[in-house]
Amino acid sequence: MQVVRQPAVAGMFYPADKSELESLLSKFFSEVNLTEKYERVRGLIAPHAGYAYSGLTAAYAYSTLEGKSYDTVVVISPSHREYFLGSSVFEGEAYSTPLGIVDVNEEMREKIVANGTTVFEGVEGHRGEHALEVHLPFLQFVLKEFKLVPIVMGDQSKEYVYDLANALTQSVDENTLIVASSDLSHFYPKPRAWELDSRVMDFVEHYDYEGLLKALELHVVEACGGGPITAMMKTMGNLGVPNVKVLHHSDSGDVSGDNMEVVGYMSAIFYD
Repeated sequence: MQVVRQPAVAGMFYPADKSELESLLSKFFSEVNLTEKYERVRGLIAPHAGYAYSGLTAAYAYSTLEGKSYDTVVVISPSHREYFLGSSVFEGEAYSTPLGIVDVNEEMREKIVANGTTVFEGVEGHRGEHALEVHLPFLQFVLKEFKLVPIVMGDQSKEYVYDLANALTQSVDENTLIVASSDLSHFYPKPRAWELDSRVMDFVEHYDYEGLLKALELHVVEACGGGPITAMMKTMGNLGVPNVKVLHHSDSGDVSGDNMEVVGYMSAIFYD
């Protein structure tokens, strides 16, 4: 009997109705305004808030995948609900969303676990977590067919970031996309949020994952998915992916009108 992880936040973070969800995704993609084409996208950073708030920013990253195909997509997210050491790769056979079933690439999962010392198969971090799930409809909408490796990081300390990056470097192939799931600063007035978020974006644009990790450890910047971002960036560096571009930044105040306590969002891509 197949073990399928059912949607946990459909109807809350994004529409539970298939046609409504497709319509909303189509609207986001139609509002993306990018003039440059990116031929070979290898990694991306996108936010994981409710679609009403961060959907357009996420669409900027995902729009660069249009017309492309990948055998496997690795999605790395933080854990908001459970604390555990290391990185948990979903032990089941598939994830489900209103747009259908996405099968897990079990062969790649086994390689990643074998190549990491703190990476394991489990359900830890996968039970009710939204930060991984919300990316799947975007991927399904733009790519159609792909296999998934869903990874949730518990502790995001440097040793776990580097171990996951090294495991990924040894396990992924040329036709693998790696997605890092993260929002940025939380609940600051808009000017302060922009100040904090711009520092994170500078680290990303300068491909400085070591600097970003240190700034996160010192709490001079904020990103709830700082571990996933830096693990993905280090993997891209290890694989020799030369280019990075921050595509969009926004915050919740742009939608809610409340600029006193905003949450920041960024999308970026890593490409050949």
